[in-house]
Amino acid sequence: MSRTSLVEAPDEVTAAAPVVPRRQRPARRWRRVVSPAALVLGWELAARTGLLAAEKLPAPSDVLATGLRLSRDGTLGIHLLDSLTRAGAGLLIGGLLALALGTVAGLLRLGDDLVDPPVQMARMLPHLGLVPLLIIWVGIGESLKISLVALGAFFPIYFNTYAGIRDIDERLVEAARTCGLGQAARLRHVVLPGALPSLFLGLRLAIGAAWLSLVVGEQVNAQTGIGFLMMEAREFSQTDVVVLGLLVYALLGLISDSALRVLERRMLTWRRGLRAT
Repeated sequence: MSRTSLVEAPDEVTAAAPVVPRRQRPARRWRRVVSPAALVLGWELAARTGLLAAEKLPAPSDVLATGLRLSRDGTLGIHLLDSLTRAGAGLLIGGLLALALGTVAGLLRLGDDLVDPPVQMARMLPHLGLVPLLIIWVGIGESLKISLVALGAFFPIYFNTYAGIRDIDERLVEAARTCGLGQAARLRHVVLPGALPSLFLGLRLAIGAAWLSLVVGEQVNAQTGIGFLMMEAREFSQTDVVVLGLLVYALLGLISDSALRVLERRMLTWRRGLRAT
């Protein structure tokens, strides 16, 4: 295969890929709202007609009113800011460590032999089950909560980074070497683009695991955070506040995942995958 054909091949693939008309995109966005809106409406009707007891599951309108009240007095903002800080710190620490180790294990045979076996052993342990041991190691303060988030984020990013690098077709690397690209250039133009789809998948999984870990961490000797707000509300049987906390976690996960999907589409414009019909 000549160098010219290597350059022209992506253009042919791109030209053959289907393009969604712009006029269909708004309709699809509205269609994605239908099922959540129907669920909320059904929930509201069931609560108002007495099918759902208010002390068990209050109506969405009551939960919304509670959220507005806590927002006005600043309570929700304080707890939300602390939760976001913990989640961000844990994701940064766990993500950077996973990215570094996954890259070493994926690129280097020695790294694969030394790094991957202990990571494979560690992933068999439920990280939320390590809470008693982490309390002994790091205490019950902020370090515990950040450590739980970091552990939850580490494994999805590590394994997807490792798999993304190992799944790259070696013939592409050989073609780049034949074209005169050095090692750094091959990493930039072949390895990095090839591993990015798996890396974004790992990030999306890591964000979900991070929020799950934060829910548990903020229920251990916390004084602030959405998890603490929910635990405190449980003591006083404030079901609306508990449901509000769950909805906040769900919205944070949805917003972060949507932002990551937008970033993925912009960074992977060259990729043309199967489109749903």
